[in-house]
Amino acid sequence: MLDLAGRLRDWIEEGREFAVATVVAVGGSAPRPPGAALAVSGDGTAIGSVSGGCVEGAVYELCVQALRDGRTRVERFGYSDEDAFAVGLTCGGTIDIMITPFAAARRAAAPFAAVSAAGRGEPVALARVVRGPADLLGKALLVRPDGTHEGGLGGDPALDRTAVAEARALLDTGRTGTVELSEDGSHCPGGLTLLVESAVPPPRMIVFGAIDFASALVGAGKFLGYHVTVCDARPVFATRARFPDADEIVVDWPDRYLRAARTDRRTVLCVLTHDAKFDVPLLKEALRLPVAYIGAMGSRRTHEDRARRLREEGVSEPELARLRSPIGLDLGARTPEETAVSIAAEIIAARHGGTGTPLTNTNRPIHATGRETAPQVA
Repeated sequence: MLDLAGRLRDWIEEGREFAVATVVAVGGSAPRPPGAALAVSGDGTAIGSVSGGCVEGAVYELCVQALRDGRTRVERFGYSDEDAFAVGLTCGGTIDIMITPFAAARRAAAPFAAVSAAGRGEPVALARVVRGPADLLGKALLVRPDGTHEGGLGGDPALDRTAVAEARALLDTGRTGTVELSEDGSHCPGGLTLLVESAVPPPRMIVFGAIDFASALVGAGKFLGYHVTVCDARPVFATRARFPDADEIVVDWPDRYLRAARTDRRTVLCVLTHDAKFDVPLLKEALRLPVAYIGAMGSRRTHEDRARRLREEGVSEPELARLRSPIGLDLGARTPEETAVSIAAEIIAARHGGTGTPLTNTNRPIHATGRETAPQVA
């Protein structure tokens, strides 16, 4: 539900009653990951999605019912090949959805506080019981990066302590996932399943080189939800007029800026400077940082020359192996916009473990069904 934090925060401030349907488990090929949500307000307004359209109507009605009876419930939807008109997933997978009412008279402190914090852009995790005894279903715990928390799961105090530790671990990496615990807080599966949703500030994309290709890449980065910075040492090119969609424009030597920049394991670095005096010192710094992706533009000849220079600067082979160069997937791109799509596609594939192979040539499930998903960005 934290992926809807901005809108839900508005509903809370307006005093609206609402119910939220959240994907809590998936099996096979399912269109939306755990944490995806659909919310319905008391006046019938709906926001979000849990299935890309397959079961939205049925889930909407379950939200309306939850608003009437105040009950939290979990429902499973799957593919039905016996009845072509039955409600189900045409993709053949299954999804479990928890429907929770949030009425003024029955407000749960932790979910509301988590929504409010995420809506303000603060990092926060929300752990909820999505499988277990009926009296614990829907119990929630808000967890902050420093370990402080609100709410509780309603069982043994050790359960809350373990849940806080697990939620912090997922929050540190900005991921959403499920955790199996026993009711006494031990890591014995079979007792409870917690869904831990993480809401974190947008990941960073730093584009080095204020060229036409960078302008197109900024747009792609914003579309993918990144906080995009453009950095170039040349003030005549690094201007707001040239990059109106960038969140930040920095005039500085790329390697010097990167040394002082805030990065994390979700950060994407795209080196488009295409000039050894910028590329080599910058990549020497970048390849030693724990970031998600490092790509550099240039021909194969440029790459070989760049790699040679980096080795001479002491960059090791394991470090050099992290460099994606020439940057992007082979889409036959020609224009800056097509090249930006190529780079964005490689970033997505790297983020989710994709191959870049046409789906018509593979037999693997289209939708990932792992226990953890990419970060929720409020």
